[in-house]
Amino acid sequence: MTMTITSDQVERIVWNQHHDPFEVLGPHMVENDGQQAWIVRAYQPNADAVWVVLPEQRAEYPMQATHHPHFFECTIKGVELSNYQFRLQEGEHERFIYDPYAFRSPYLTDFDVHLFAEGNHHRIYEKMGAHLTEMNGVSGVYFAVWAPNARSASVLGDFNSWDGRKHQMRKLGGGIWDLFIPEIGVDARYKYEIKNQDGHIYEKSDPYGFQQEARPKTASIVTNLETYTWNDDDWMAQRRHTEPLTQPITVYECHLGSWLHAASNEPALLPNGEPEPVVAVSELKPGARFLTYRELAAKLIPYVKDLGFTHIELLPIAEHPFDGSWGYQVVGHYACTSRYGTPQDFMYFVDQCHAQGIGVIVDWVPGHFPKDGHGLAFFDGTHLYEHADPRKGEHKEWGTLVFNYARNEVRNYLVANALFWFDKYHIDGIRVDAVASMLYLDYCREPGEWLVNQYGGRENIEAADFLRQMNHTVFSYFPGVLSIAEESTSWPMVSWPTYVGGLGFNLKWNMGWMHDMLDYFHMDPWFRQFHQNNLTFSIWYNHSENFMLALSHDEIVHGKSNMLGKIPGDEWQKFANLRCLYAYMYTHPGKKTLFMSMEFGQWNEWNVWSDLDWQVLQFEPHQKLKHFLGALNQLYRSEPALYTQDFGQDGFEWVDCSDNRHSVVSFIRRAKDSDEFVVTVCNFTPQPHSHYRVGVPQQGFYTELFNSDSREYGGSNMGNLGGKWTEEWAYHNQPYSIDLCLPPLGTLVLKIDREKTEKVLNAFNHQ
Repeated sequence: MTMTITSDQVERIVWNQHHDPFEVLGPHMVENDGQQAWIVRAYQPNADAVWVVLPEQRAEYPMQATHHPHFFECTIKGVELSNYQFRLQEGEHERFIYDPYAFRSPYLTDFDVHLFAEGNHHRIYEKMGAHLTEMNGVSGVYFAVWAPNARSASVLGDFNSWDGRKHQMRKLGGGIWDLFIPEIGVDARYKYEIKNQDGHIYEKSDPYGFQQEARPKTASIVTNLETYTWNDDDWMAQRRHTEPLTQPITVYECHLGSWLHAASNEPALLPNGEPEPVVAVSELKPGARFLTYRELAAKLIPYVKDLGFTHIELLPIAEHPFDGSWGYQVVGHYACTSRYGTPQDFMYFVDQCHAQGIGVIVDWVPGHFPKDGHGLAFFDGTHLYEHADPRKGEHKEWGTLVFNYARNEVRNYLVANALFWFDKYHIDGIRVDAVASMLYLDYCREPGEWLVNQYGGRENIEAADFLRQMNHTVFSYFPGVLSIAEESTSWPMVSWPTYVGGLGFNLKWNMGWMHDMLDYFHMDPWFRQFHQNNLTFSIWYNHSENFMLALSHDEIVHGKSNMLGKIPGDEWQKFANLRCLYAYMYTHPGKKTLFMSMEFGQWNEWNVWSDLDWQVLQFEPHQKLKHFLGALNQLYRSEPALYTQDFGQDGFEWVDCSDNRHSVVSFIRRAKDSDEFVVTVCNFTPQPHSHYRVGVPQQGFYTELFNSDSREYGGSNMGNLGGKWTEEWAYHNQPYSIDLCLPPLGTLVLKIDREKTEKVLNAFNHQ
């Protein structure tokens, strides 16, 4: 048989060095003896003999080995060649397959490639990665991966015995490699074999893969994200038309892997009620396993709802190899972690949250990624996703790499990833981790270990531009959601809109308030009189950003102690201090976040390897603290004055912030578009005050809405017998005042009872 290609072309296929195997393999129309004919070529490394089978014609044509014992070729004349198959003889076994190289049309269009190269393909995850599709009536999976500097790329998987010679990909424009593989589907395990210019091979998980194997395995898994039926249309519609900054937001921050575990011999139930095979988790305490997303939906959601939180914030749930990273070293940005189940299981969790009126916030990590060999690091044999220069591309303290935000395709990868979680999983917000590490080139770097920007400064201009692009894009597609920055510096306008030069977040964690409060409550109460500024300083800058007050996981690990351990005094004083702190937090301007275990006063630091210390709830002080926090959430959500004007100057007014001698502060919170207001008075020492006068703006009866020292919360039950009438005694620059009993280490919240006031005043005026 006459060869129709050169031996060099065959060798390039055999050695997996061809940038476009479609040029050689598959069907090709040629002239043969003056007639048009088809030449079909195949490289089958395990085959002893190959036939081309035409099922419709019930014909088959033997292929000949040419130049290489596993490279086959045949000529077919006079027939229409479509959807042919190969019959492979492999030793004693025989099988039929479709030829991947007969499916030549790329799933990606030129416009897709153009938008991706430009950094503006907002749904690139619908084209890159692994997608179930049908070509020429044949079902299969289309694969696409970005590896512009690779010499060749292949798909590896169960379906080809992890042999990179069998499914070689072609290189399209923009450095994207693609291939359609027929007759594989959901649950197929796969990776990409990337070969660099020197011939070194890297086996990589899919950067755009929607699912990965549970660690320690690292393969990606083909899945279909469109199979789940959502039931949250009303929630999603309402969210689109809601301004979240005028709503109550109290967030329960949670790490799913350590909130609660199940016994390892207790099977998890699948959606059909069948028991799921138990997977041992060696890092956990003996006899324990993770709860699944569905089990968490049944246990965590009712718990959070009962406490009255509006949102659950999940520490990162994108796939990560090491449990001890808490999820902050991500290798699969588009894959929810398989530790707790499938993507559909996580969709069910979010759906159930919405059904119970709870929003879902996901911790998102666009600032860095780990060096694991199957991840993004050195992806195509070059520094593709990260900077080549370690002075800009590495966080040595964390052992991670920094994204190259100047590269359009990398920016596109991250912007689309933020959209992906809102689009496919219906989440309600992202909390963006470690924003300061992105914004500053010298973050955690010594002199000489970092590079200045083009203007000689320390600001990472490319990272700031990326954050603006991300936030602008997210809010364009998903109005009503949250984008929260964990940003610990004085970078200006973090939560201002992008059109005025801000970074575009709508909330920023108030790290200054958090540090001031923890320092203050760590002091012996006698010394607090000298540190009144810790209580009041946050108001001076409160209106510069849209702040969220957060007591997070970072504050109860690494020897910092849990909340009760930070506070001096005996047990009673510790719990009283904590109630006082929480009540001050909830009445202070700003949205709220508390980390799991803080609601019931766990003594031990958070340990990622074990459950929360639920056993302490058998003791009354912990029970009453949990009850207190539920009541505090209820108060907060029921009083618009506490949340509708968190960020405007009209929402807050000091009554008195200068009584450092008694360590007492008092202030007014006002509702938006209403004359409703509440008065808060905080006593931060164990010394009660029986006649403490506080100025108020209106005459009437002030009901004691909330008292953190109530007996039902574990307090001494000092208070004001339900409320106090004003006296015509101008005080604190207010026209009236009330004479209060301030409980020890207590916070009071009072509100004028207009109905009672009007009734009594009318009766008095008629006398």
